[in-house]
Amino acid sequence: MATTIEVRPPHGDTQQDAGGGAPRRARNRGWVIGVVIVALLAGIGWFAHWWTVARFIESTDDAYLQADSVTIAPKVSGYVTQVYVSDNQAVAAGAPLVRLDSRQYEASLAQAQATVDAREADLARAQADLKQQQAAVVQAQAQAQVAQVVARHAQDDVVRYAPLTAAGAETKERLASLVSTRDQARATVAANAAAVRSAQTQIDATTAQIAQARAQVEAARASLRQAQLDVNDTTLYSSTAGRIGDRSVRVGQYVQPGTRLLTVVPVQSIYLEANFKETQIGHMRPGQKATLHVDALRGIDLHGVVDSFSPGTGAQFALLPPENATGNFTKIVQRVPVRIRVDAGPQTRALLLPGLSVTVDVDTRTARDDDRHLAAENAHG
Repeated sequence: MATTIEVRPPHGDTQQDAGGGAPRRARNRGWVIGVVIVALLAGIGWFAHWWTVARFIESTDDAYLQADSVTIAPKVSGYVTQVYVSDNQAVAAGAPLVRLDSRQYEASLAQAQATVDAREADLARAQADLKQQQAAVVQAQAQAQVAQVVARHAQDDVVRYAPLTAAGAETKERLASLVSTRDQARATVAANAAAVRSAQTQIDATTAQIAQARAQVEAARASLRQAQLDVNDTTLYSSTAGRIGDRSVRVGQYVQPGTRLLTVVPVQSIYLEANFKETQIGHMRPGQKATLHVDALRGIDLHGVVDSFSPGTGAQFALLPPENATGNFTKIVQRVPVRIRVDAGPQTRALLLPGLSVTVDVDTRTARDDDRHLAAENAHG
């Protein structure tokens, strides 16, 4: 036979439940109302923020820090004799980096200097020959004048003695001798005139030799400058301040012109290149502010300014640009590289490296006035 046991609440609990249910429900309703109010206020705040700020923010995580690195390569060939820098070392602009064996280039420089000296000596000799030829012309002209005087005197003697010979006062032999002297004087005049012309022609030839000697001097000096450049190029200097990276050069290595030895990275001039979709850049303008979130610096927000836009999408500068006019066409959203100037202090810049990933937010609110101007322009057009 089963036994039924009845359990009763303690004395007074029934009355307490009956009397306390209403306050509990009131408190619950209060909590619900509070939560709803807080949620409503949060929604209003979020909507206000979205309406005034967030809807104008364009973001992308396809952004990387960049720097205009300089590749150091020699202009001449030779063996590396010295390497002045080590990996990751900071260098100043104009600092020596690598030195090549310069002995053969110094020998070529000495030979070029000797060639210049020889050509300058040839020029000096030609100039001296010109002065000598000019003196020879003066001498030939003087001799020609003397010959003309003698010829005139001989002609006068012939004219004076011819009547005397005809009258019998002088012998024919005397007249013949005077005629012979006259003819010899005339021949001497012609010879001296030819000598003057020859001396003048020699001056022209010597002048041409001087011009040729001067050209040879200029050519020798050009070779000397080239040899000096080769000697200077045996020492490689940094063209910009930065840090050494990708150093592959070693002492004793033989290098050819254009061989990549190392890279100088100007980390102090680092900038951001963000690849925005073409649908995001319609309201972007140079000078707009940007917020940068570097993956390597979590919890730190950096600031920047939009600097410039690429003159074309990234596909336009690819090794094999797309040919959309051939085959089946599938529209692909293009990306436009946007350069952003990073505003950061020296301590922060020391932590930034080219290649680091960044998420960037650009505030495009300043472009709203431009949109109105564009709309007005197109309306009038």
